Amino acid sequence: MSFNTFGHLFRTTTWGESHGIALGATVDGCPPGLSLTEEDIQPWLDKRKPGQNKFTTQRKEPDQVRILSGVYEGKTTGTPIQLMIENTDQRSKDYGDILQKFRPGHADISYHQKYGLRDPRGGGRSSARETAARVAAGAVARVALAQLAPKLTITGYMVQMGPHLIDRAKFDWAEIENNPFWTPDPQAASDWAAYLDDLRKDHNSVGAVIEVTARNMPAGLGAPIYAKLDSDLAAAMMSINAVKGVEIGEGMAAAALTGVENADEIRMGPNGPEFLSNHAGGILGGISTGQDVVVRFSVKPTSSILTPRQTVTLTGEDTELITKGRHDPCVGIRAVPVAEAMMACVLLDHILLDRGQTGGLRGQIG
Repeated sequence: MSFNTFGHLFRTTTWGESHGIALGATVDGCPPGLSLTEEDIQPWLDKRKPGQNKFTTQRKEPDQVRILSGVYEGKTTGTPIQLMIENTDQRSKDYGDILQKFRPGHADISYHQKYGLRDPRGGGRSSARETAARVAAGAVARVALAQLAPKLTITGYMVQMGPHLIDRAKFDWAEIENNPFWTPDPQAASDWAAYLDDLRKDHNSVGAVIEVTARNMPAGLGAPIYAKLDSDLAAAMMSINAVKGVEIGEGMAAAALTGVENADEIRMGPNGPEFLSNHAGGILGGISTGQDVVVRFSVKPTSSILTPRQTVTLTGEDTELITKGRHDPCVGIRAVPVAEAMMACVLLDHILLDRGQTGGLRGQIG
């Protein structure tokens, strides 16, 4: 199976399956001389790992990362960094019923249609377990970003669960780490807990919308046409399991605005140009403006539910299927750290691209 690598200069190849011995990432293009240990990576994996509360899958994985190469005496060498995470709590027997049946809403049927075979154990390569490798790679990217863009911060959070949206007037950055939904609205967190608990008990699931914001962004990242910062961000987010739509800034809502409403007006401030709004999400013409970069994506409901669904067998017979196993009632919860990791990888990649093309040269205004 090809196309397991993303990035231009900072390149990540993920490998492994949900129920295999291990999974991981090979990170190539990381600048040399950076301090990097397993302790720099582990906190981000801990943020994503399963089984932390009743609102996520109860699969118990420590997600302990090991650095196998690319680091010598605590410093990156500039050679490929091999990261490995062992699987320790596989229950492949839970998937015996789907050996001959396709789970509705899953990639089972499309994988079979393309390759003629599939790994039914937890979805194999299509499982969201693969995202642990991305989070590990994103942690490496954060280490490099801390040196190359030290003021940059990347924060993901949930802004919608099912039909329930946060109240933007109650947005509190400090609240995001204080609840299991990574949401900046404390009232929404309380309401969602009761809502999701009812869905879980009813053997159902729900989708979500995740937003990730990069603050203190450098201007000038990205390139016109085929290496746009927003197109690479959109591709990165769309590649996350279960994502069905991506927006930058106003996104689809921009279609309802007039030109007068949508244009981000500019005035000169004491330190240079200042934008009076950010409908563009911090990117114009594929290049960052220095404003916050804001990306938003929708995650579909988890398809693995204990409610019978109609499907077909491998031999073409109609049947019903209840998907057993341990699954997230709202997979969007654990998509938050994955979104942050993908943002980190893309931004580092574009910083390296810009260094190579312009050397950091910037046009002066005023």
